[in-house]
Amino acid sequence: MGTVVVGYVPKPEGEAALDAGISEAKLRGSKLVVVNSHRGGHEFDPDKASAAEDDMAGIKTRLDEAGVEHDIRQLVRGFEPAEDLISIAEANSAELLVIGLRRRSPVGKLILGSNAQRVLLDAPCPVLAVKA
Repeated sequence: MGTVVVGYVPKPEGEAALDAGISEAKLRGSKLVVVNSHRGGHEFDPDKASAAEDDMAGIKTRLDEAGVEHDIRQLVRGFEPAEDLISIAEANSAELLVIGLRRRSPVGKLILGSNAQRVLLDAPCPVLAVKA
C-alpha cells in the first residue's frame, strides 16, 4: 500500500490540500498521512497549539467518516514545516505529497511562499499543489 502525505494548516489552503489528499488516497488505495507542523522554541504559542489539537480531532473524525486509512502527525519542533513534510514523505516512501497554496496578489505571485517552494524543489516524490 502506498502513502499520500498532506501538509495541513487550519486555513482554506489546508482544507483544499486535505480534500485533494483524501481524493488521491481513495483513488490510489493509499494510506493518508496528515501532517500539521508548528515551529517550537521561542516561537511556540501554546494557545495556537491547543487550537491545533482541537482542529486535528475534527480532522480525525472527518478521515474516519471518509473511510481512508490514515495517520495524523502533529509536530511542534524547531523545524520549518517544509522540513517536516519532506522528512515524513521520505520516511513513508510517499508516492505523493499534497500542499495547499493561498491566492496571492500580483506582487505576491512573483515570490512563491518559502515553505511551498522548498517542498516543490526538495520533495522525494511528486507534489500536488492545490489553490484555496
